[in-house]
Amino acid sequence: MLKTLALSIDDAKKMAAAARAEAEKQGWNVVIAVLDDGGHLMYLERMDGTQKASSVVAVEKAKTAIMFKRPSLAFEEVVAKGRVAVMSLPGVTPIEGGIPLIVEGQYVGAIGVSGVQSSQDAQVAKAGAAVLS
Repeated sequence: MLKTLALSIDDAKKMAAAARAEAEKQGWNVVIAVLDDGGHLMYLERMDGTQKASSVVAVEKAKTAIMFKRPSLAFEEVVAKGRVAVMSLPGVTPIEGGIPLIVEGQYVGAIGVSGVQSSQDAQVAKAGAAVLS
């Protein structure tokens, strides 16, 4: 029998809270987006003072991570090496800050963060993702 794991809204809120705690500790204002395994938004939080465009960017980073089953950083690195054709793939946001969520070997969703430098976004996303570990 197949066992399918899924994120709950409580999981999403716990991850967002952990991510927010990391952002607050660092003094960063960010948007945190948690998506399910189909790339659909489950939870979004925009901290006060975060640029509004980050609401879209955080979701797109997370979509990239779950749809391609790899961190969005992987695409940023490929583009930085000159393979710009990757940017034409549908649904690719080649900017660090999107992390796929894996539980018991299954991809259950993704978390995306936007608002500060992309490496800092990733630091916040990893803090959120660590809740599932």
